[in-house]
Amino acid sequence: MIYPTQRAVILMVAAAPVALLIGIVRPDGWMIGMAWVVLLMALTLMDGLVTRRFAGQQFVLDAPATAQVGEVIDLSPRIAGPQGADDAATTFAVEATGPAEPVDHAGTRVRLTRRGTASIRRIWARRPGPLGLAWRQAVRDADRDILILPDLTPVRDQGMRQVQRIGQAGNRLRPEAGDGMEFQTLTDFQPGMARRAIDWKASARLNALLAREYRPERENVVVFAIDSGRAMSDPVGDVPRIDRAVSAALLAGFVALKAGDRARLFGFAARPRADSGTQGGTRGFSELHRAAAAIDYGTDESNFTLSLVTLDQRLERRSLIILFTEFADPTGAELMLAAVQRLRRRHRVLVLLFRDLELETVVDQPPNRADDVVRSTIAHTLLRERRIVAERLRRSGIDVIEAGPDDMALALVERYLKIRERA
Repeated sequence: MIYPTQRAVILMVAAAPVALLIGIVRPDGWMIGMAWVVLLMALTLMDGLVTRRFAGQQFVLDAPATAQVGEVIDLSPRIAGPQGADDAATTFAVEATGPAEPVDHAGTRVRLTRRGTASIRRIWARRPGPLGLAWRQAVRDADRDILILPDLTPVRDQGMRQVQRIGQAGNRLRPEAGDGMEFQTLTDFQPGMARRAIDWKASARLNALLAREYRPERENVVVFAIDSGRAMSDPVGDVPRIDRAVSAALLAGFVALKAGDRARLFGFAARPRADSGTQGGTRGFSELHRAAAAIDYGTDESNFTLSLVTLDQRLERRSLIILFTEFADPTGAELMLAAVQRLRRRHRVLVLLFRDLELETVVDQPPNRADDVVRSTIAHTLLRERRIVAERLRRSGIDVIEAGPDDMALALVERYLKIRERA
């Protein structure tokens, strides 16, 4: 389609007062002014007609299939084939939807603001004429999706430090007596060993006090179940709880895979949304990474019963289930408690709760007005309800970690390593 450029429009508008002045000075000035306008319109039309068309030409993008949160990518639209290499005058614009924020006016460079999927819907191309008075424009459907994955920089840095620390401190062929649940060997009983480690039959047979040594089991299944409902979408420390949970899960998953265990990432809200399947080996981390991008920000309430029962049915053996969740009211907490207690019959469960720094700040602030007293009282009540739920979980035999948003990832790794050593 042919469009006049801004230059042609300005010239046509400017010709009107010129024609008026000529009409005042000369009787035939109106005719001369109109002739200028017609000539300008004819030149604009001719400029558009001689401009090369886009018929049969396809537009392509250099968009990657995956990218990381916060990354700025250059979509670099161009015309396919050798024709595009010689067509430097053509400009492009891109329509992107989802968590992609345009950096430039045309949208050919976008910043990926959060996890999810960014879609490139359409590409516009504009080619100016030789005189610069008109241009041809065309639009093509792109239908390209970019999977936005979590940023792995902190996972690589902190994860490798944790793996190195494991290798320096605890990765021995013969762990401490009594650690783990997989039998390794018999050894002489030494002072300080647990009496339950004594093998009485072997001791009677050999006439010496012998104890069993165990080692941590290999290829344990560690499941990171991330609640992505409305409560987890709220920010804590200016970052949504979901993003902090995903970062902590990826870090712990990286360490678990390096330690010889198997990992699984499971996301749910009103229903199960993402499931990486049980992955083993360091190559399985890419599947965890990919599944994390599918854990979107939800606006509905989480259905713990449906989601956790579905997870239990998909697991073939006893596993360590690490649940990242949050509750906004006592009713939601009761539903979560019932679902987790049902899950504990077969698996070991670890529940992670982020400390609500905003509520703690409100409680600690000195009241200066009546509104401050009301606000502090409500915050104290909410924190008290959280402590009651956490205590009920502990009394049910469920491990609980309450940590600040910046400390959660390392606290989870530390607890996982202790659980793994002690089985």
